[in-house]
Amino acid sequence: MQEKGEMEILKNIYNAFDPAPLPAGSALYVDCKAVRGGSDVLVELGRAIRFAERPTCQLYTGHRGGGKSTELLRLQQNLAQKGCTVVYFSAEDKDVNSEDVEYTDILLACTRHLLEGVRAADPKPVLSWLQERAQALQEVLLTDINFSDPSVELGIKEFAKITASIRTQPTQRAKLRELLNPYTESLVAALNEFIADAKCKLPKEQQRLVVIADGLEKIALVTKEGGRTNHGEIFIDRAEQLKGLDCDVIYTVPISLVLSNRASDLMEIYNCKSQVLPIVMTQTRQNDTNPAGIETLKSIIRSRVDSIPEAKGLSLETEVFDSPETLERLCLMSGGHVRNLVWLVKTAIEYNEEESLPIEASALAQAVRQLRKTYHDTVNEDQWSLLTAVHDSKQIANDDAHRSLLFTRCLLEYREEESWYDVHPVLWEAPEFKVALENLKKQKKKKLAL
Repeated sequence: MQEKGEMEILKNIYNAFDPAPLPAGSALYVDCKAVRGGSDVLVELGRAIRFAERPTCQLYTGHRGGGKSTELLRLQQNLAQKGCTVVYFSAEDKDVNSEDVEYTDILLACTRHLLEGVRAADPKPVLSWLQERAQALQEVLLTDINFSDPSVELGIKEFAKITASIRTQPTQRAKLRELLNPYTESLVAALNEFIADAKCKLPKEQQRLVVIADGLEKIALVTKEGGRTNHGEIFIDRAEQLKGLDCDVIYTVPISLVLSNRASDLMEIYNCKSQVLPIVMTQTRQNDTNPAGIETLKSIIRSRVDSIPEAKGLSLETEVFDSPETLERLCLMSGGHVRNLVWLVKTAIEYNEEESLPIEASALAQAVRQLRKTYHDTVNEDQWSLLTAVHDSKQIANDDAHRSLLFTRCLLEYREEESWYDVHPVLWEAPEFKVALENLKKQKKKKLAL
């Protein structure tokens, strides 16, 4: 194999490990259900939509980068094949700023994407709502809104301006919310007129309308005075508005909210259990390697390597990586988190001494050190003892400290018959974790001796 050809293969493999969500039907998709406690979005969310007579409102969560968007895109395709009209969007892409989100931002995003995704319906109710606020909006957006030719295209364009300003312009964001917050109920009413018209005009076999609002699980956690959080304000305090659309809706939500002491509130309010996508189980509750989980991660790597014609069929253990031990360590250090797995491969390739295969253990070690530093920097000094306690018990407490560690993925949820939790394996080798774990062992021995 010529040197230039080897470098080209490595470059192609590097680009095959793109962390973006996989489109439905992708040849790169690997079914991880067996090592995710049987989690299946087509069953857990899809059947409720297909079976229920009335519109549903469901919540879906999981660790960021764990594969939720890929699963929701599968659900979109499955529901469409079964006769639903599905409007999917990722709110973080163009509509909301995950560091500063309010309910109004989400409703405006839903409006824009409904107009864009259901063009058969009459947009007049929504355009009338917009026109009533046009003058005030023009003063905030510093741009004209021309209603000489009202159309769905006008609605899409103008709502896109609003959501883009909310996402990128802090000053305009505050002004737009102040202007629009009092009129969210009338916007929901206008949208429901639009949705009712859509159900009449869509083909009979496609009249079940579903909105999937992805990306909301990334909303940063802000704890406010009195212990209330912005997550609670959006998904609990404004639940009636979130449930107000007269169609099926799925919202992704932060995992730290679903795995908190508000979980029973969410179930009662939304009349369903919030569905969680667990991480691939790479180790057991006894801290032993889980062979099934490791093999699943190897299958993910295999599918991406085989997508390169020149690399298809190469041995992962000896030709893509320099040894079986390097490949297994890669899988273990990812913690079963798919985006971490993909990132580690890409970063190890960057550090590889030779610009050709195999990927060396030393290059992976550099990538692991970088990933460890990223997670290490999110842990406060007083949280190392919390991490070791979870590592020991495999359970979490319902408090802000543990919710914060879940949100940053320092703690991961796994599932067998029941859910359990552990520290991201990349932190197991952090000096502070080792010291805290040793202190915990000494404390337990001391208690036993008493």
